[in-house]
Amino acid sequence: MDQVTPLPFSAAGFRQRVAEQPLAHAGDDFGDHRFNPGHPRLKLAKALRDAAVLIPVIDHGHEATVLLTRRAEKLRNHSGQVAFPGGTVDPTDASPEAAALRETFEEIGLDRDYIEIIGRLPDYVSGSGYRIAPVLGIVRPGFSLTLNSDEVDAVFEVPLGFLMEPANHTRDSRMWNDLEWFFYEMPYGGQRIWGVTAGIIRTLYERLYS
Repeated sequence: MDQVTPLPFSAAGFRQRVAEQPLAHAGDDFGDHRFNPGHPRLKLAKALRDAAVLIPVIDHGHEATVLLTRRAEKLRNHSGQVAFPGGTVDPTDASPEAAALRETFEEIGLDRDYIEIIGRLPDYVSGSGYRIAPVLGIVRPGFSLTLNSDEVDAVFEVPLGFLMEPANHTRDSRMWNDLEWFFYEMPYGGQRIWGVTAGIIRTLYERLYS
């Protein structure tokens, strides 16, 4: 019997592409600096802090979605911005995967029993001084969420196919100390997906769907 090829933007198609992605190498270099080569902001960064985020791809059959959060307005840093669930890797975390699962539960109450970790992207270095491990997970439907109001104001889902369409990736910039800082932006449903989150999504597209 011929093997059926899964649809590209289904969870099964995503899983297949992750399994087939090229291995990361020590020389791989992903991060905000790719969009801003030689920018002075990058030279001011202190030692990089380790962080991990979960890229939660929800299995809705033919068309998977990606779960994103909107950070609480009360936060001191990056308030109101769209982000993946995640945060700093603690000394007690056994791995970046463990950190991503812990932070996801703490932020939005998504139980790890619904999450299957299937891989990672190469680390992404942010202009704000973090080395971020993007952990790839497939989420089984039927979960319930409990948002930590101190960290998250809202969650929403975006079709994987929308995020993996390069026509939806626009370049934008803002001024930083009188110098221009470039980033990707992917507006969807009234939400502004930009900065590091959009940069990681762009990396996901380049690794799996380009």
